[in-house]
Amino acid sequence: MEIDNKNLYGVGALFTSPDKVSEAAAKIAEQGYQNWDVHSSYPIHGMPKKMKLKWSPLGYVALILGLSGTSFGLFLTYWTMSVDYPMIIGGKPSFSLPAFIPVLFELTVLLAAVGTALTMLFILFKFPNNRHPLHDTDYMREISVDKSGILIEANDKKFNYDEVHTLLTSLGADKILDIHLDPSEVNYTPKILEPKFLIFIIIVAFLTSFLGYFVNNKLLFMPPFDFMVDQHRNDVQSRSKFFADGFGMRQPVEGTVARGQKYYPFSGKPELAEANLINPLLTTEEVLALGKKKYNTFCSPCHDYHGTGNSRLNGQFPNPPSLHSEKVRNWKDGHIYHIIVEGQNIMPSYASQLTEKERWAVILYIRALQRSLNAKEEDLK
Repeated sequence: MEIDNKNLYGVGALFTSPDKVSEAAAKIAEQGYQNWDVHSSYPIHGMPKKMKLKWSPLGYVALILGLSGTSFGLFLTYWTMSVDYPMIIGGKPSFSLPAFIPVLFELTVLLAAVGTALTMLFILFKFPNNRHPLHDTDYMREISVDKSGILIEANDKKFNYDEVHTLLTSLGADKILDIHLDPSEVNYTPKILEPKFLIFIIIVAFLTSFLGYFVNNKLLFMPPFDFMVDQHRNDVQSRSKFFADGFGMRQPVEGTVARGQKYYPFSGKPELAEANLINPLLTTEEVLALGKKKYNTFCSPCHDYHGTGNSRLNGQFPNPPSLHSEKVRNWKDGHIYHIIVEGQNIMPSYASQLTEKERWAVILYIRALQRSLNAKEEDLK
């Protein structure tokens, strides 16, 4: 049988039964056809195996790109937090992996998703043509509803019009359709590099950038869109028109106690605290372990782990005095307790971070540190 139309794209067969199309696909694969495909509006289990499809490299691409994102995230977080601008937060190490997990996760997903999509479109699919010959054909209309189909392309090396028709008929096809190329698409090439398309992309990019800049930098600062910026409140360290002294940040009312905290009767009176406060805890292993834990968290960034005052903040904050000086060693526990509660000089209060028991435990641990670097003769026996 002669083919009258030279623009034949392929021959398609329609099946109403998924079992039939599955069996037909297996037999076509055995015949050695290369340029053919199965189409269905729903997934058919086991079809890739029936078609003898090779394992897609896309999974390996996604794995490599994902691991690349993880590696880049590790380097980024390590460099920024440990090398370029190290920060000590609550006694944590400069490279605290749990804090960086969200960054690693986001970079892993970002590189894997975007890179896999680009690889699929530009490398594996070679930038697919959106004017595919199957578009707007009876074959595509049928398989988009309730049928499955097999298409054997005319450019297959084994393609013979009569043999293909005979084969598809023998496989129990319910309907066989010849699919032709539209005359305007015979020599069609993607028009991505056409001047019109490139100008369109440039205009869209310019408008998107302009609108993004205008909305985020201008519009949101104009009434009535500035309601989130111009709020009826006093920002930190801003002036107040309500108070006579002009200060927006107010000191707590004298004599009041914050909710959840106990009244401290020696506020502003370190000498009374030293004379009246006595450590109620015993120097046990459990208490020292608690004191060490809280000291390392809240005190060690400035005082260092041994209390020498060799700050780990790398000059970002003034170094405190050593806890091993004769002056500090002679302080009573009540004096140190007072400093923890009220703060001293540039050291802030840690009353909200440490409970009463934890403060006394920290003091006992400080005493242990002082004793370790200033051991007495009887400690050597």
